[in-house]
Amino acid sequence: MVMPGSVRSPEERVWDELGGIADPEIPAISLVDLGVIGSVAVHDDAVRVELLPTFVGCPAIAVMQDRIRERVGALNLAERVEVEISFDPPWTSDRISPQGRERLRMSGFAPPQFGPAAVGSDLAELTVLSIAECPYCGSRNTTMENAFGPTLCRAIYHCADCRQPFEQFKRV
Repeated sequence: MVMPGSVRSPEERVWDELGGIADPEIPAISLVDLGVIGSVAVHDDAVRVELLPTFVGCPAIAVMQDRIRERVGALNLAERVEVEISFDPPWTSDRISPQGRERLRMSGFAPPQFGPAAVGSDLAELTVLSIAECPYCGSRNTTMENAFGPTLCRAIYHCADCRQPFEQFKRV
C-alpha cells in the first residue's frame, strides 16, 4: 500500500505494472505470481525486464514479451523496453507465489508440489509421478490420465471422488 505523499521508485512502478499482466495461457495468474519475472532494471535509456520462461519451447514467450513491452512502455520511464529471455537462473515451479498457487487452485489447476527432484535422483524416482490433490474437492483419490497436457508444463489428472478432470502443473 502506498502512503499518501510517498513516491514509488521506477522499479516499483514496473513491478506493479508487471503484476497486472496475466499469463497468456492461464489468465487467472499474473506473470509476477507465476514467477517468470527474474529482475527489473530502469536506466535512462531503457527499462530491462528479465523473463524466465517455464521451459525452452514455451509458445507464450513472444506474447509475454509483447505485453511487457506494451504495458511497461506506457509508463514512459525510458526510451525503450527490453525484455531479455534468460534461463540462468532457470525457472522452477517453486517460483510460483503463494497467491499464484491459490489462484491456480481457484481456476481448477492443481499447483505443483514444492521442491524439484534432486539432481542425480534415481531414474525410477523421476518417472514416478505423485498423486495430485484435486483443486475442486481436495481429494487425493486421483489418477494421472496423461503426462502430456496442453503444454509441456502440465499433466492431466482425474478425480475419482468428484469425477472432475483437471490439470496439474508439473514439478520442475
